[in-house]
Amino acid sequence: MEAFDWQRMLLDEVPAAFLGEVAVRVLFAYLAVFIFLKISGRRGVRQLSLFEVVVILTLGSAAGDVAFYEDVPLLPIVVVFATLLLLYRLTTTLMKRSARFGSWVEGQPVVIIRDGVYELHVLAEQNISSDEFYMELRQAGVEHLGQVRLGILEVNGDVSLYFQDAGDTRPGLSVLPDPLRATFHLVPTKGLYACTHCGNTQVLVAGQSAACVRCRTTLWSEALERERSR
Repeated sequence: MEAFDWQRMLLDEVPAAFLGEVAVRVLFAYLAVFIFLKISGRRGVRQLSLFEVVVILTLGSAAGDVAFYEDVPLLPIVVVFATLLLLYRLTTTLMKRSARFGSWVEGQPVVIIRDGVYELHVLAEQNISSDEFYMELRQAGVEHLGQVRLGILEVNGDVSLYFQDAGDTRPGLSVLPDPLRATFHLVPTKGLYACTHCGNTQVLVAGQSAACVRCRTTLWSEALERERSR
């Protein structure tokens, strides 16, 4: 084998005319996925449920095969598309007729923040990245959890926030990035600190290493009390 053989690297044994066929196959795959999204009535990716993401990934896998492999004919992909569409319609019909089935397929919204602290059972059940979640809160104008009355994790991954009324803000855990939020196992000065795991606040004395009374975590951050900007 010759190194840096551009014919082998770019086309190998495939004729150059096959590149035109690839373009047609990609167009076919693109239209198949686009038509499915139009028929399903969804306007954007953030509106897709977990079930619909699975359907799109399945269709995308089949569409990817037909786009690149010359031995994959087009008509079987049409059958894949029709079958997925039929399954989608059947599933959505069952979801409309049975709330229990719908909840099992798509899940239900869950309260993740209540009165400035995390719901512990939700933290245990949901696979949530704290960095991404904090980013969602910051983008909504939240500086610390005490500003939030209710935080609801929607089935599509969005976070709906209901804020404390003016004057009702509580001390809470900072959601600022790590460089702006120091954490301690041994607190440096006496003051009010927030548990970095659940958001519970406790008064700690200088040099104290205490476990949170709510979740037993021993990592703390200074609690913030600032009102949310309106």
